[in-house]
Parts: sequence; C-alpha cells; structure tokens
Amino acid sequence: MKKDSISLLVMICVYVCSVHAENRPLMKDFMGMCVHTVQFKPDLYQPVCRLVRDYHGLNWDLGKERTDFWPIFPFAHNRVNWETMYAGWNKAGFEINASIQLGEIEADSWINLPRDAETYGFAFARFFGPSGRDLVTSAEIGNEPGHYDDAAYRKVFTHMAGGMRLGDPRLKIVTCAMTPGESHKYAKSLECIKGLENLYDVINFHSYAQVQGWPTWERSYPEDPSIRYLKEAQEIIDWRNRNAPGKKVWITEFGWDASTKPAPKEGTFKDWIGSTELEQARYLVRSFLVFSAMDLDRAYMFWFNDTDQPQVHGSSGLTRNYTPKPSFYAMAYLYRTLGDYRFDGIVIQKTGDLYVYRYKHETDSKKLIFAAWSPTRNERSVNRTITVGPVEKIERMPLTIEDPETIPIVSKQDGGISLPITESPAFLFCQSQ
Repeated sequence: MKKDSISLLVMICVYVCSVHAENRPLMKDFMGMCVHTVQFKPDLYQPVCRLVRDYHGLNWDLGKERTDFWPIFPFAHNRVNWETMYAGWNKAGFEINASIQLGEIEADSWINLPRDAETYGFAFARFFGPSGRDLVTSAEIGNEPGHYDDAAYRKVFTHMAGGMRLGDPRLKIVTCAMTPGESHKYAKSLECIKGLENLYDVINFHSYAQVQGWPTWERSYPEDPSIRYLKEAQEIIDWRNRNAPGKKVWITEFGWDASTKPAPKEGTFKDWIGSTELEQARYLVRSFLVFSAMDLDRAYMFWFNDTDQPQVHGSSGLTRNYTPKPSFYAMAYLYRTLGDYRFDGIVIQKTGDLYVYRYKHETDSKKLIFAAWSPTRNERSVNRTITVGPVEKIERMPLTIEDPETIPIVSKQDGGISLPITESPAFLFCQSQ
C-alpha cells in the first residue's frame, strides 16, 4: 500500500479508545455553550446547541450584605425574574446548567456558612430543580472559586450540596472547575472532593489549549501533543475511574479568542496573541470531535457573544455584537449534521497526520458519518485514498450561512475514494452494508 493510502475499511474495528461506543451520548446531548443571564438571546443561538451553561451569581440571589437571607424566588435580589428568563430559554429548547458563582461572597463573609449554604442549596434546588419548576437540570457549586482556600471550598460545597440533595434529589450536582494537580486561582484540586461522592453527580473542569500564559496567552490547536489541553482531561478521567467510578465528567469551558483588532500598544494585553476566525471555527469543531472520543459526557464551549476586544476572553464569542462569526456557522453545521449521531469509534488517530472518527445514527445503525481532518495548524492539505464503504456525499465544514462545500467523490480502482484532507474537517456520509 502506498504511504499516502489508508484503508479505513481494514482498520474499521481498530478503535484506539477506552470507552464503549454504545454508551456515548448523542452529539446533541454533548455539545453545549456558556452564556450569561439577561445578555443571552435564545432564539439567535438555537442552531448551535441545546445545552447552555449560565453564570448564575450567588450574590444576585442573596445580595452582598448578609448570607442569612432566604431567597425570594422567582426573583433575584436585584429583581431579575429567574423563572421568566429560564422558562423562556426552556421554551426555545434549551436545557440549563446553572453555574452558581461564589465570586463576590468571600469565604469569611458568611454569617453562618454551614447553615446559610445549606439553606441556599435547599431553596435553589426546590425551586429550580426538575421536581420543582423544572427550570434547570444541573447546578455547579462554584465556577472558579480561587478566592476560597481548599478547606473553605470543601465546607461550602458539602453544605450547599447537602441542601440541594434535600431540596431535589433529581437535580444533578456538579463540582466547580477541578484540576488533577494542586489548587490554583482557576480550579480546585480533585482532593477537595475526595470522599464526598454521595454529594455530587458530575466532576467539572475547564481546559484551554494554551501554549503560555502571561504575557501572550497564546493558544495552539486542540491535538497539539506539546500542551496540556487533552492531557489534563485524560488525567481527570483517570482520577474519576480510580476514586469516583460512575460519576460523569464534563468540560464546561474551552475556546479561542478571535478578534479583528490588533493587541493594544500598551497595558496588560499589549503582547496578547489571538487566533484567526478560521482557526477559532476549526478548533472548536475539532475539539467537540476529539472530546466526543474521550470518556466525557458533555462539553460546553466558551463563549456565546463578544464585543471584539483583543484580550483574553474578550473575543471568544460565536457572535460579535450578536452577529454570527465563522465559528457560529461551523458549530451550527456540526450540531445539525451529527446531532442525531453518537461517537462510534476512532478509525485512525495519527499525530500530525490524520484523524478519522466514526459516528453512528441514533436509530438507524446503517447510517454512518466519518469525520476526517488534518490535526495540525499550518494550513496543511494532503490527499488520501480511503475506503469506508458506499459514500453518498462528502461535505466540508462551512464558515458562512451558505451551504457547505461539497467535495466530489473521486473513486479509485481499489474501491476507495481520493479525499483532500485539510485542517477543516470533512464529513463523509455513508450507508453500511
């Protein structure tokens, strides 16, 4: 066989993965997006996913003065009507994960932390949970509570989760962002929740494809073997397998900044390095694909909308001032195309060369879609001869509202097809025998 010819038909049963494909979620139950309260426009974002993660401020519900305050749901302390807002999202087809922000409430400012945290957890779950108003299906206790030391976070988690369990046992309880290493500003060590397995359902983490932090905050591509992006995800999965088998693992933040503006000439972000809009679109789609092959149950991208700020998290949106960017159309295509499919196996995963994954339809096991791409970042394009059975059509991930690029089916004498592989994933629609 020629060096550039790969028989996927032969390799179809060689799955380089540690999960059982039949237990994988459908992509429509896997793909999510981070949003923020009254700024979110549900009708605009219906094409890209059905799962949303809302940053729900604890201080909105309790105020800043006292924590011994019984929430007056459906109203926040600032009079936002949670029920009206969340019900509108539900009506638009969205399932909500509420990330309860501890942010502006310091660990030492609770009047009576055990009592007040449990009271809030009980009130929140009883009102918002599936057994109550059925507005949210899951709640995170903290987002990135770096201002709480480990002992304080474990304490607030224990009591708030205990209250939630009493308020509605059907509400999924999610940890804050965790890390397999020591706690830091943006995540708590997994050791903080060790032994509390009866109080949570999901282990949560954030991961960005970062090459370095300050001063550039430069990010790479998802499959880059030199960064921590996927390695940390696997370490958290491994920790779960050893310490909390049966618990779900979600990644609730990942993304790329793509601004049309250069970095400012002075200040904190003068050396900031962003990504192009094309890179953002490619890397988000490829991340969803790569994450779907891991033992993860959900992946929420960051962020829904931006105002084109050339800084960290300043241009991560799928929209810019609520106008779709290329990443919006790319993610919408992925959701539309693979929504009713689930990951069914890694066909080939060769670093720096070629990734090909197989997805199977929810109800018709003969309907298959193969995703194929070059796991690189240098505008690499190569031709490959591949064999996956009868191919009905081939499309490449779009960047606009227009129909996706259709790739001609070029048959080879050996029964395969010639396919141009680029850094924008191609999707092969097949019907198995």
